[in-house]
Amino acid sequence: MNSRYMRFVDVTNDVAFRKIFGNENKTEILISFLNAVLNLTGRKKIKELAIINPYQLPRIKGEKATIIDVRAKDHTGQQFIIEMQVAEVRGFAKRVQYYTCRDYSMQIKIGDDYPKLKPTYFVGILDFNFFKGNKYITNHLILEEETLEHKLDDLKFTFIELPKFTLKENELKTLVEKWIFFIKNAENLDVVPDNTVDKGLLEAYRDAEMHRWDVEELKNYDNFFIAMQDARGRMELAIERAEKKGLERGIEKGIKQQTIQVIQNCLSQNLPLEVIATIAGVSLEEVKAVVDSLE
Repeated sequence: MNSRYMRFVDVTNDVAFRKIFGNENKTEILISFLNAVLNLTGRKKIKELAIINPYQLPRIKGEKATIIDVRAKDHTGQQFIIEMQVAEVRGFAKRVQYYTCRDYSMQIKIGDDYPKLKPTYFVGILDFNFFKGNKYITNHLILEEETLEHKLDDLKFTFIELPKFTLKENELKTLVEKWIFFIKNAENLDVVPDNTVDKGLLEAYRDAEMHRWDVEELKNYDNFFIAMQDARGRMELAIERAEKKGLERGIEKGIKQQTIQVIQNCLSQNLPLEVIATIAGVSLEEVKAVVDSLE
């Protein structure tokens, strides 16, 4: 079906994710994704969305995640938080709960009636393993410990762990599988998969085509990768200069000081802690120790 060669962006990239899923003029993309991932049917099925400020600045100090807030404008009034997180960071689970509870409570003002509150969903797309087991998509609810009664049903959490998704193109059957395959594998494809018929997903593939992006968008898209390369280069140069000092003690001291500087530079560029650890050639715990010393 698809014969034209294409080149797609890495959907997990901050700029790409916001461009595709945060486009106020193409809400059919997000509608299709949410209905599929959350299995919304009947009265709960999303028919119309209003995307609220997809390019917002970090809400709290040190935040590095890509966050998109949306509000459903249909008769249900449901609201959603969608996050793309490329590496695990400190306090991730607590932050998820904080965002969801805060956005849930902010629906009403002081003096309003509680019945006005509508369900709030958090959807986290993670490029790392977070939960035990092999399930790539999990749903989390507030349940009674013994009876499992689901009475507190306004807050729901769904997580997609990309490393656990291993289906090949010819194995995709459901729309959920096709969406996750798109997010994880688009950059490695040459054409849109033949079994792609959903209008929202087709539009997402079109928006992910690099030739449709303007120069400024491509420049911003590349900034993350360039920052990683620059930081790695600074680290290699620091080691090279330290080695030239000749004295073993001096070398060790120089490398340590330069390593701390590299970590600080990476933090200033909002790189994930796991990425910083790889660039600096140290453990994640050592990176966290530097972060703690700066707070």
